[in-house]
Amino acid sequence: MSVSAQMCELDHDRISLAVHEAEGGTSGEIVTIIANSSDRYDDVALWWSIAVAIFALGWVTIFSDFYIGLVDYVLGDWAIDWTPRRTLELGLTIVIAKFVGMWLLMLWRPLRLFLTPGAILTKRVHRRAIACFKVGAERRTVGRTGILIYLSLAEHRAEIVADEAIHAKVANGVWGDAMADMVGHVREGRIADGMIAAVRDVGAILSTHFPRAEDDRNELPDRLIEL
Repeated sequence: MSVSAQMCELDHDRISLAVHEAEGGTSGEIVTIIANSSDRYDDVALWWSIAVAIFALGWVTIFSDFYIGLVDYVLGDWAIDWTPRRTLELGLTIVIAKFVGMWLLMLWRPLRLFLTPGAILTKRVHRRAIACFKVGAERRTVGRTGILIYLSLAEHRAEIVADEAIHAKVANGVWGDAMADMVGHVREGRIADGMIAAVRDVGAILSTHFPRAEDDRNELPDRLIEL
């Protein structure tokens, strides 16, 4: 299900308002992004297909008599002259069939995500968050006070990425409560509430380290970005 299918216009307005209010007490600039997925994981599907094909080749090698007997049975007991070439052709046919079958199965995204190791999911989400941050927030504010709250729905993971000035004053571990509040709501299906909770927590932290100046202006959009 896409982000748009899960988020209505009211949700967008609520998140934008939360960002506006959070920035009211700080010179920090908060950017919010929700992505359906952070990667296609085509390489994972390929490696699983290769692994299944190699396993099938080993299985055929060990139980070659079984497969030869099975082919003879399917052909109505018309025995084939099982030369080394014909045996190799049988093995190759089975390997290709296993590879193609697994690749087709991996086209189903829930299975592909399920079979992707958690470490890879985390790394890809982090990489996508960094890429989005570089495009949408990094060095786009006068005081280098941009911060990104990034939520990737398919992987059930989130990232908070801060610009230079914020990173210099606030340790990464400080954002833990904001992450926990967001994930807690999202797990229960309240995506907008989760993002709003994170925005408020981040805003509270920023207001402590980067209070709003009188001449401060809004440098980055408050609206939620969907990917």
